[in-house]
Amino acid sequence: IAGATQILPAVATVVLLLMSVTTVQASQGDKEPVYRDCVKQCVRTNCTGARLRGFQSAQPQYMALTGWTCRDDCRYQCMWTTVGLYQAEGYRVPQFHGKWPFARFLCFEEPASALASLLNGLACLLMLLRYRGTVPRQSPMYHTINAFSLVSLNAWFWSTVFHTRDTYLTEKMDYFCATAVILYSIYLCCVRTLGLRRPGVSSMVGVLLILAFTSHVSYLTFVSFDYGYNMAANATIGMVNLLWWLCWCWQNRRTLPYWWKCGLVVLLLHGLALLELLDFPPMLWVLDAHAVWHLSTIPVHFLFYSFLIDDSLYLLNTEKMGVKVE
Repeated sequence: IAGATQILPAVATVVLLLMSVTTVQASQGDKEPVYRDCVKQCVRTNCTGARLRGFQSAQPQYMALTGWTCRDDCRYQCMWTTVGLYQAEGYRVPQFHGKWPFARFLCFEEPASALASLLNGLACLLMLLRYRGTVPRQSPMYHTINAFSLVSLNAWFWSTVFHTRDTYLTEKMDYFCATAVILYSIYLCCVRTLGLRRPGVSSMVGVLLILAFTSHVSYLTFVSFDYGYNMAANATIGMVNLLWWLCWCWQNRRTLPYWWKCGLVVLLLHGLALLELLDFPPMLWVLDAHAVWHLSTIPVHFLFYSFLIDDSLYLLNTEKMGVKVE
């Protein structure tokens, strides 16, 4: 508890920093008259009548299947025209519609982030299969961890889709599924630390988390899709998860030789998230802070599942021996 108290000031600072970054949706590029006029002219010239049919017939099938339209292509071309003018005048590269300009690869709007999300999902799947092959189904945490893994895989799927093609639906699914992972992480922590001895507590927390998720999604869907609120909510929930796990690790540091894996994982996940604060224009128009963050979390899956395997086997053995679980 004393250790958690010392961490709280740093937690508050991180939350405030995240809020300050995410509440400012800079989109200077798409506000520029040169960009707006370029898009209007392009759409008028290329996206009607015979020109539109020509665009559609020449468009690669993979572009059509991922929803790229003539207007989208005009925005993409005009974005680079505007970026070129900014650079020629010596100005900083602007953002467009709240995002940095990225060089499109095939149908991938943000190639590096899409690849990183895919690799995170593959790492999660690989370790889930290893977990299932190593831990017997009789282990007390087996089904909870499997459910958590499926929630995580779903989130990485939608993250890959969103970074491939940013639309109203894919953005919402990416954000909502990420929140689901954070909330389920708290449930996983609750089951491990309290629920094995008091199942009623974890059931009650589970219901509260479902209500919180429903309220969160409803607000963002029907009231206001507030990026600052969404990030602040996720950061706050994540910090609760961080402190809860760290307290459990501290309490069990003398009895569980693998406790450090859990502590290191939660510290890495929250520390690496600070990479987003860098927020620099993409290097080579591909690699930005968000992509670096996603790439950096890939190895964490292996350490986290190593902890889950060790802990699940420990729980199974202590249950067989009739030892009280801590």
